[in-house]
Amino acid sequence: MKTITPTELRANIYNLLEGVLSTGIPLEIKKGDKKLKIVSIEKVDKFQNLIHRPNAIQGDPEELVAIHWADEVHLDLP
Repeated sequence: MKTITPTELRANIYNLLEGVLSTGIPLEIKKGDKKLKIVSIEKVDKFQNLIHRPNAIQGDPEELVAIHWADEVHLDLP
């Protein structure tokens, strides 16, 4: 959660509110020793922010299930 001052809020209120609405991450405003929070009432689908990466897995995904690390890891602990 991002914390800002009232001066920062006043200078950039529209962009900050748009950020809360688009990401769902609350915004905290600190004035002296008091805090306020701006929170979106509607839930944001966080999966909408994911970038589609069709080639993230190179090869057969089923091969990832049966990886054996015993031959790859050598724990020579004293």
